Amino acid sequence: METQKKLSSREKISMILDQLQGNWGFFVGAILLAYMNTICNAIIPQIISVTVDSVLGTKEPDLPGFLTALLPLDQLRADTWAALWIAAGAVVLMAAVRGVCIFGMRINTAKGSEGFVKRLRDNLYSHIQRLSFQWHTAHATGEIIQRCTSDVEVIRTFVCNQLMEVLRTVFLIVLYVGIMLVMNWKLALIPLAFIPVTGAASGLFYGKISARFQVADEAEGEMTTCAQENLTGVRVVRAFGRERFEIDRFAQKNNRFSELWVELGKVLSVYWASGVLLVCLQIMAVIVAGTVAAVNGDITLGDFQAFIIYNSAMAWPVRSLGRVLSEMSKAGVSMDRVGYILKADEESNRPQAESVKLNGDIVFNHVTFDYEGQEVLEDVSFTIPWGSTFAILGGTGSGKSTLVHLLDRLYDLEEGQGSITVGGVDIRDIKREDLRRQIGLVLQEPFLFSQTIRENIAATRPEAADEELRKCAEIACVDEAIADLANGYETIVGERGVTLSGGQKQRVAIARMLLQNAPVMVFDDSLSAVDAETDAKIRAALKERMSQATVILISHRVTTLMQADRILVLDRGRVADVGTHAELINRPGIYKEIYDIQMSSDDRALVEEGGDA
Repeated sequence: METQKKLSSREKISMILDQLQGNWGFFVGAILLAYMNTICNAIIPQIISVTVDSVLGTKEPDLPGFLTALLPLDQLRADTWAALWIAAGAVVLMAAVRGVCIFGMRINTAKGSEGFVKRLRDNLYSHIQRLSFQWHTAHATGEIIQRCTSDVEVIRTFVCNQLMEVLRTVFLIVLYVGIMLVMNWKLALIPLAFIPVTGAASGLFYGKISARFQVADEAEGEMTTCAQENLTGVRVVRAFGRERFEIDRFAQKNNRFSELWVELGKVLSVYWASGVLLVCLQIMAVIVAGTVAAVNGDITLGDFQAFIIYNSAMAWPVRSLGRVLSEMSKAGVSMDRVGYILKADEESNRPQAESVKLNGDIVFNHVTFDYEGQEVLEDVSFTIPWGSTFAILGGTGSGKSTLVHLLDRLYDLEEGQGSITVGGVDIRDIKREDLRRQIGLVLQEPFLFSQTIRENIAATRPEAADEELRKCAEIACVDEAIADLANGYETIVGERGVTLSGGQKQRVAIARMLLQNAPVMVFDDSLSAVDAETDAKIRAALKERMSQATVILISHRVTTLMQADRILVLDRGRVADVGTHAELINRPGIYKEIYDIQMSSDDRALVEEGGDA
């Protein structure tokens, strides 16, 4: 996949906020419950402090006036066991409230998380559907899948778990530090001093980890692409005995991916170890300094116990905050990779584009086209009369399929590259979806979905009746072959139709296109995998069906093209000749050379019998 620009912080925030639409309530509820849980947790040390210093001891409690008035100190001091049970009950009550808060927080987080990731996946998939054919040809399928799965999950984890943890931890730090400053500001300076140290250490590792995460993610994409290509091309792998080669190729990708994660693990292990060391040093420093302060009478025993609880409760979340900040590097890389897809330009229509019913001559006017700097077509001009059968012949790489791709607007002509019109209307002024609905296309390598044969044929018109569907299959000479299958039309084909032969796949694709009933039908070398006799039968059956349509035939077989009204001969992207079969075989040129080579005695007999309809 091509090099991509990193998203700015503003673009990343904007992307997250956009995907959070409709789920704000869940996240706000989760954050408020998390704050309430933190407050309840902060009250427990105060219960312990008051019990030790003011109930078991004689110190007046440092509580707000209304709480002091509600606290029956005299009664509690008179019955120590009852006071301890009440203190224990208060702690249990706070724990119970905390449990309810945690339950509600998890429920809201789960709902918000799934809503967020569902919206992100839906938007990402929908956007990919509207990206240009040229974009898809430039990017590996495995890489796209990896970005839509692994990277999306990384973003979800960060936004719905780690970012929530950041907000909770920041609130916890502010609350606990504030309480400790009130209790003993001198002692509170110790944990305060460790916060920037932990932050600086996280920032240091953030820079080191970020680049490594990106390289590891790209290596995972390469490994996924390797596996996807192998599974898709399993027939070729088996046919050429490439199992050992494919295993070695995947092992190489897998080894590189593993080595990158080992190196990343080494950096992370240093980070985790240093984090544990900092936390232990912080706890030890507070205990030592607090012990000295308690001996000197600068802090009461109850406050010292509460202080230790606050410091321990804050030390690990601060370290966790550093971990989350380091995880931002991974999330940032994933946002760059997903954002790259979301920012890719979608196919669009011109402002003046309209819904037009195709009806008129198809004219290629001085068309020139290049792909990634390599010229494919040069000044190509010809006319396809409406309702006629037009054939295109040319060697490999001569630009035959490119003409069809341009007509279907899989590629778009830029200004100065000529024009293509239908009935005098530039196809760029026709809405893409309307244009493509009216052009039936069968490719040399047809794609079949992993569904039943019935569903594959009905893909262009799901509402079509079974009788019409079977009629199209009969015309494509595939009905008998389907009937021989165990489940007939309900037979599920393998991925990309791998369980069918090449000829069967092509004929199913032809039936699918015929069911579309489009006014323009294009056969791009779509009978290359069938024998000459079957080819002739299909063309004979198609003749009546296509009488009202404009038909474009692309083939290397002269027998497939010779009955066309006009034949275009391409040579290295330029028009070499145009004419009828009779005209072309009576003058020297590429067409006559191919005709003489291909027309064996069997082919001539087939033509004479009228099988070339």
